[in-house]
Amino acid sequence: MENNNKPVVNLISKPENMLKTIYTACRTCYSADYPINIYEAADDEEKMLKLIKRVVGSGHYSTIEHIQVSFAISNVSRACTHQLVRHRHMSFSQKSQRYVKEKGQFDYIIPPTIERNPELKEKFIEFMGKISDQYQEFVDAGIPAEDARFVMPNAAASSLVASLNLRELIHLANLRLCTRAQYEIRMLVKGMCDALVAEEAWLKDYLVPKCERFGFCDEDKSCGRKITHAELFKEN
Repeated sequence: MENNNKPVVNLISKPENMLKTIYTACRTCYSADYPINIYEAADDEEKMLKLIKRVVGSGHYSTIEHIQVSFAISNVSRACTHQLVRHRHMSFSQKSQRYVKEKGQFDYIIPPTIERNPELKEKFIEFMGKISDQYQEFVDAGIPAEDARFVMPNAAASSLVASLNLRELIHLANLRLCTRAQYEIRMLVKGMCDALVAEEAWLKDYLVPKCERFGFCDEDKSCGRKITHAELFKEN
């Protein structure tokens, strides 16, 4: 059946005391005190945020690698997940096309550029139906699902659990929230960031496009949102 085009993202796991954990990691590097004492004494949120901002701002990123978060993700295309799994320092458990047989019309994602064109959208839906029929014919003939799946398109919807540390999530956000990123993974990553910021509001300044963090754009083709790297450092 046809799906809407919006990824479904839910935060399913994060540390209970994320801020205190990061603060303890930061403070430990510059203190003779035991880490557990630092952790148990930490109760001033403004003080903790000030230190974290200074330490992370100086590039000491190991302090945020202690934080692991997990997301339940669904209604994303295989084209999108193929982009996501290229990111390092992430763990994935994805719906298998080897072991999960599709029954009836498989779910799929329609790109907005096709969605906006009624004639092309109709052809797209018709083509998805033909692929589904061919897949089912192979399965009914005894072809294993792991081989029948060879006809499945990038548009086929998928589900997965994705886990990563905070350093990698910030890196992911910096790259994939950029307007140069493909629309679907941009929506997916925004959903991940929004879900975490809803519980950890202090992270909103970090989970942004890289141009917002660095103050300039380093892409070959800029959207014009920020001054380009070349313009910033050009000779007078």
